[in-house]
Amino acid sequence: MATSLKIDDELKGRVQQLAALRDRSPHWIMREAIKQYVEHEEARESFRAEAMASWTAYRETGRHLTGAEVSGWLNDWGSEGETERPECHD
Repeated sequence: MATSLKIDDELKGRVQQLAALRDRSPHWIMREAIKQYVEHEEARESFRAEAMASWTAYRETGRHLTGAEVSGWLNDWGSEGETERPECHD
C-alpha cells in the first residue's frame, strides 16, 4: 500500500537534516517515527482499556488493595524479605 504524506517545508528540512545525521533516508526517519508513534498509542490504548476493565471490576465487586498495601509489597521486591502479593479485600 502506497501512502503519501504532505508536510510543510520546515518539517521536511528537519527530517532531511536528521536523516543526514543518522545516515538514513528521510523515508526511513518518517516510517520509524510513525511506527514509534503507533506503538506508543497502542500501548496507551491498552493501558486505558485495562484501567477501565479494572474500574468496572472494582465497581462490581468492591475488591481492592490500598496504595499502602501495594507500596509495601513493591518495596519488598528483590529483597530477602520479599513477600507474596497481598490478597484483595472488600
